[in-house]
Amino acid sequence: MTGSRQFRRVVYVVVAILLSACAALQRTDPLQVTVAGIEPMQGQGMELRMLVKLRVQNPNDAAIDYNGVSVKIDVQGKTFATGVSDESGSVPRFGESVISVPVTASAMRMVGQAFGMMGGKKLEKISYSLTGKLNGPTFSSVRFETTGDLDLPTAPPQGVNPT
Repeated sequence: MTGSRQFRRVVYVVVAILLSACAALQRTDPLQVTVAGIEPMQGQGMELRMLVKLRVQNPNDAAIDYNGVSVKIDVQGKTFATGVSDESGSVPRFGESVISVPVTASAMRMVGQAFGMMGGKKLEKISYSLTGKLNGPTFSSVRFETTGDLDLPTAPPQGVNPT
């Protein structure tokens, strides 16, 4: 009879592990992340430093705790700036938080991008993407991505003579 009890215990432990694994794999909707603000920061030499404030909206029924943030900003398909922060906190369920991340843009990257944009064809828009992740308090993390286009003016404003 002791063999039967041990077998039942093993079965209960396996079922508990499987149920907790299913709960951990629960499907969540993606975070909605927008740039809420940008403030200049003091840089070193040939770099541009900015404090990027991200508005993170959580459309899920569970809060997202984080302990560390990383972001990468691409412009026209090329890396423009990157940043990390050890900020920690929580984005409430069906709520939002503003998270500040210092980012650095290399002057050499900016020069390269400027020359790339002047490559002879007329630019009507600039494409950008912001990708990143909120690191969870354990080994989990929540990734996010935001993309878009900035339309550039194609004609001078009315009443302005371009000559």
